[in-house]
Amino acid sequence: MAVYGGIQAHEVERWLNALVNAAFDRRCPLSKVHGGTARARTARQDLLCLAQTFRGEQGASDVVADSLSRWCQHYLTETEWYVLVSGKKPRAGAPAPAAPAQEESTEAIEALLQHKVG
Repeated sequence: MAVYGGIQAHEVERWLNALVNAAFDRRCPLSKVHGGTARARTARQDLLCLAQTFRGEQGASDVVADSLSRWCQHYLTETEWYVLVSGKKPRAGAPAPAAPAQEESTEAIEALLQHKVG
């Protein structure tokens, strides 16, 4: 199970900007967000609702931060979280997948680096 840190209230705007940009960037499909499934559409819609709530000042920053943390736990992989937080490529400690999948994953991580928060 992936371990995610909490998002602080003062970081909400940066996280929302990074996640919305990454979720709609076709070069870096977040593994559980992009795709043609209903779940992917729901994930993006939930993210946009959180952004609208925050930007429309309809919810307190700490409540939106908590909701955004739960969104990340539900929809991001540990690797995606690490890249967004640190802005660094993850270390190669895990067994390597098949060559085509590894190449595709590397390209997605490279593009995701452009949307880093930390």
